[in-house]
Amino acid sequence: MGVNILGLSCFYHDSAACVLRDGEIIGAAQEERFTRKKHDSGFPGNSINWCLREGGITAKELDFIVFYEKPLIKFERILETYLSSAPSGIRQFIQAMPLWVKQKLWIPEIIRKELGFEGKILFCGHHESHAASAFYPSPFKEAAFLTMDGVGEWDTASFGTGRDNEIEILQTLRFPHSLGLLYSAFTYYAGFKVNSGEYKLMGLAPYGEPKYADLILDELIDLKEDGSFKLNMKYFGYCSGLRMTNGKFDKLFGGPARKAETKITQKDMDIAASIQKVTEEIMLRMIRYAHKVTGKDKLCLAGGVALNCVGNGRILREGPFREIWVQPASGDAGAALGAALLAWHKYSGNPRASDDKNDKQKASLLGPAYSEEYIEDFLKKEGIIYEKLAHADIPFMIADLIDSQNVIGWFQGRLEFGPRALGARSIIGDPRNPEMQSKMNLKIKYRESFRPFAPSVLLEKAGDWFDLDKESPYMLLVAPVKKEKRLAGGKEENLSGFDKLKIERSKIPAVTHVDYSARIQTVKSEDNPLFYGVIKAFYEKTGCPVIINTSFNVRGEPLVLTPQDAYRCFMRTEMDCLIMGPFLLDKKKQDPVKKDVKWQQEFELD
Repeated sequence: MGVNILGLSCFYHDSAACVLRDGEIIGAAQEERFTRKKHDSGFPGNSINWCLREGGITAKELDFIVFYEKPLIKFERILETYLSSAPSGIRQFIQAMPLWVKQKLWIPEIIRKELGFEGKILFCGHHESHAASAFYPSPFKEAAFLTMDGVGEWDTASFGTGRDNEIEILQTLRFPHSLGLLYSAFTYYAGFKVNSGEYKLMGLAPYGEPKYADLILDELIDLKEDGSFKLNMKYFGYCSGLRMTNGKFDKLFGGPARKAETKITQKDMDIAASIQKVTEEIMLRMIRYAHKVTGKDKLCLAGGVALNCVGNGRILREGPFREIWVQPASGDAGAALGAALLAWHKYSGNPRASDDKNDKQKASLLGPAYSEEYIEDFLKKEGIIYEKLAHADIPFMIADLIDSQNVIGWFQGRLEFGPRALGARSIIGDPRNPEMQSKMNLKIKYRESFRPFAPSVLLEKAGDWFDLDKESPYMLLVAPVKKEKRLAGGKEENLSGFDKLKIERSKIPAVTHVDYSARIQTVKSEDNPLFYGVIKAFYEKTGCPVIINTSFNVRGEPLVLTPQDAYRCFMRTEMDCLIMGPFLLDKKKQDPVKKDVKWQQEFELD
């Protein structure tokens, strides 16, 4: 049977579970995908049950359960923070305590009660879990690592080294001084949801000018050359109140935070551009210092800030490291994987095999899959009209549909682990159509029109279209579109804000952001043969080796998990076609009444 380890993260945001067998990832899943509650922080019972079924074991057959942080130390930090900011922190203290007293201080008891587990429960440091999730699945035999997020127990960032099965944290940054919380404060100020809308702030940044960057560096942060810093806490509310920022912050930046869903102004765009510029500078200083101290030429990244793919792109292009690898589930979900790997390698002393070429993340396609029989049974049961394609015909049929300007829901194989759709639960389309970005944002995703889409490109053709000479399988690197593929020239000198969207910038305008950048996923056949085959067929037909790839969901919902989720999303948006396994559905042939059917969520998985 081997050694079975369950890694868990929960009770803050993005709860998840992961099962390892003899160090190999058997399955990993986020709880939000099952409950349909985005960033679900509850006990990941559905994820655990699926992981155990995928491993063909029961909880009693687990050798260890590992939790991704140390709750008692975290409680100590929260208690100290509230007491040091009394009396202003008393309201937050009163609001937080019931959850701690009822739940967060009793994690071993909750695990034993929920799972009937009587074995050993281990607890890792939060940033140690992030570091393990960065280094252990990476392809590198040895490397430096950098972790950056909001806060774990006390640490907000760390760097160190990994070699074979050992990881060592060398230095940390401590709460309340946090790059993740600084970025979240500006997310809040720009009117987006904290711990959810940070990527919107990053996407908004190219529309603005970094007019406030010097003000941030002069007033909010004392930044050192090594990337360490101290925040001026008189401007922030997260230690003593329920807001990220306070009245002094509002006064410094000339007004209150934007209310959610109100009009985005040029000032909001400039705020986004300013904090993005400062964040990138901090990231670059941190990695230069980590390189100087460790002497390594390879770098692994994790923690929520590592999802800042614009910063990652600059680290790759401008930093001293020859290669970087970013954990695709960089946030707290991925820490469940890191915790399990720590138990296998560091706690149990098991060796680690690496070849400096191939990672152990399995393309991050680590979640549930559904058989053809399950999908067809669902379609027949609900009286849904479909056509069954021969497997060999799928790439060519889908390529033809994309070329004919259809938007396709793509549901194939194992669900992605992490926030990005990577070719299992994706919506795909033609990047050459300048209207496609607006159409997909407004009519299918139901989200802000400024949001960019990502290109998926054949790995071997990526260098012809983008300034990128490395793999980017997890959509976590931003790089410029090649100059020879650009169109605009000097047409936009007098344009500002969202007017920049009116310019057709390149031969693939739907995936070219207003600063000529793109968040790239490189695709190779070994990782995802069918998805690769679609892009290759599209390339052979059109000469374009790129398609749009965005996540299969609508705004406010997680990635679809089941065929039921996928059909419901398909029917409630203006997607043209849906393919699940070999079954192709044409929207024009569907019964429109079915979009109102409330499908019962089913977890019976193959």
